[in-house]
Amino acid sequence: MVEIKSQSDKIKLIVAKIRKFIELGAVVGILIDPDEKTVTIYRSTGEPTVLENGDILTIPELFPGWELPLTELWPPIFTEEETQI
Repeated sequence: MVEIKSQSDKIKLIVAKIRKFIELGAVVGILIDPDEKTVTIYRSTGEPTVLENGDILTIPELFPGWELPLTELWPPIFTEEETQI
């Protein structure tokens, strides 16, 4: 399961929801936080894994060999020079 935090969401409520899905049998829970530019991966065992901008997201349990640089999740940032073109 994947949850993307909006500006009005409360992290504690999202984490509780993800933990409930894990408890009910979801293999992986992913929390994408665009405000902090982090991705947290929850599994039934162990502590959550927090990835930061520049890290690469992998989920070998579901997608062996698949990789996604976190920088591709965030909208592009244009410089003032680029917006004047």
